Amino acid sequence: MKQEKVFDVIIIGGSYSGLAAGMALGRALRRVLIIDSGNPCNKQTPHSHNFLTNDGKTPREIANLARQQVRMYDTVTILDASVTGASKIEKGFDIQVNTGDRFTASKLVFATGIKDILPDIPGFAECWGISVIHCPYCHGYEVRYQKTGILANGDSGFEQSSLISNWTNDLTLYTNGRSTLNDLQKAKLQKHNITIVEAEIERIEHENGHVQRVVFTDGRKESLNALYARLPFAQQSTISQELGCELTTDGYIKIDAAQKTTIHGVYACGDNTTRMRTVANAVSMGTTSGLMVNKELIEEIF
Repeated sequence: MKQEKVFDVIIIGGSYSGLAAGMALGRALRRVLIIDSGNPCNKQTPHSHNFLTNDGKTPREIANLARQQVRMYDTVTILDASVTGASKIEKGFDIQVNTGDRFTASKLVFATGIKDILPDIPGFAECWGISVIHCPYCHGYEVRYQKTGILANGDSGFEQSSLISNWTNDLTLYTNGRSTLNDLQKAKLQKHNITIVEAEIERIEHENGHVQRVVFTDGRKESLNALYARLPFAQQSTISQELGCELTTDGYIKIDAAQKTTIHGVYACGDNTTRMRTVANAVSMGTTSGLMVNKELIEEIF
């Protein structure tokens, strides 16, 4: 069957946000191409939480069901491929993929997500998303009341410590080197019985991704059940920047309330645009993007 080449909208990224945008546009009778490279940032996470009607399902379960439902709309096509380039043309955008194919569309939606930059600590990557976690609202209930650590320092370490203390009274802040907390912050943490450990971490001992111990460079070990870490990140794809889309000072794609980027005709949604990194929020932003793209298409011809 010959692959259609011209679409109303191309969505780059086919995880929760991209699929939600695709569903909204499919229901608006738009010809949509969703291009997905199959590399979601939560692929190692065993269960997704805090998403109504899907609480406790695996990320793959949710994504597979979403794909099945989006495919029911016959104007929506899902292509398993990677985008290698994009350019502005007279009536929209030209998109190139790693298969050598090219597609055009009037509008683009970037739902490309982000990639976490993991610290060079042996054992960290194996535990990331399983017992080394980023969000208490996503995973805190499952490790409630347990011996918990936070890998952070300074203002970020203080802010995270106050937040995570809601879920456990057995909390340690690992600064992984000399603390940059100020005296007032240290006093407040001590008041709430939050231990501060400045020793450098050598490795994390684990069993199948479940943290057992933190091992320090001085040879000491501490038992641990869960470790929070808020990591630096990079955009999963730089294609939006190559088209001229601006980033915020934090490194997210800059959007307005309608999910529009700084380039006309280009929208963005999901983790590449916000610190609010939940499945529910990604779906919400994707749906909003689909609605706003369709509104713009209507306004351009009506």
